[in-house]
Amino acid sequence: MSAFFSSSNTYAFARRLAAVGLFAAAGLFAGHAAANEAVNPKAAPNDFVQAAADNALAAIKGDEKAKAGDVKRINQLVDEYILPYVAFEKTTRLAAGRYWRQASADQQTRLVEAFKNTLIRTYAGALKRVDDVSAIKMEPFRGDPKADDVVVRSMLSQRNGPAVAIDYRLEQTPEGWKIYDLNVENIWLIQNYRNQFAQQISQNGIDGLIDALNRSNSQ
Repeated sequence: MSAFFSSSNTYAFARRLAAVGLFAAAGLFAGHAAANEAVNPKAAPNDFVQAAADNALAAIKGDEKAKAGDVKRINQLVDEYILPYVAFEKTTRLAAGRYWRQASADQQTRLVEAFKNTLIRTYAGALKRVDDVSAIKMEPFRGDPKADDVVVRSMLSQRNGPAVAIDYRLEQTPEGWKIYDLNVENIWLIQNYRNQFAQQISQNGIDGLIDALNRSNSQ
């Protein structure tokens, strides 16, 4: 990472993500496993995440290249199985905060792509930690299932470490639920990166942030 994005807060969050795997835990590689469960984005929030999670873990366990951290393979899986379930643009927009409105359409597009690649690189290391006992269990849903914005809570168990609490923030869209934020052990992804983005943009502008992300992604 660049010096900017290796600050203590960002590094600590990235390390936690690497330890549990955002998309591995979120279960967004739906459909890749040989015997997969149908994922219905219009189902109840907990059912949607649980079905996707089960498929994800099965897919990762069966894909040696992904588990080995093959970035090309991970990108293929992301494009095919993650994008339908994640609101990357909303995640990026909220992380950029008020600066999003100051960006041109071209800058917004390039920022979404750069941030997506940053997150993918972070998750690549996590795939190596998925083992045959990795499992995710939904906590009882405490929100309003008719709401347009909900939080789903879960616990990820794995062989080499304690269970990890992971919360997913979902929004209701015409296509069904989509995940746009993640909480790993009381650190929300968007809030963490919002502080880093604001500092970088105030110093070097939107293009400076995009360049910093791309530099980190190329290392």
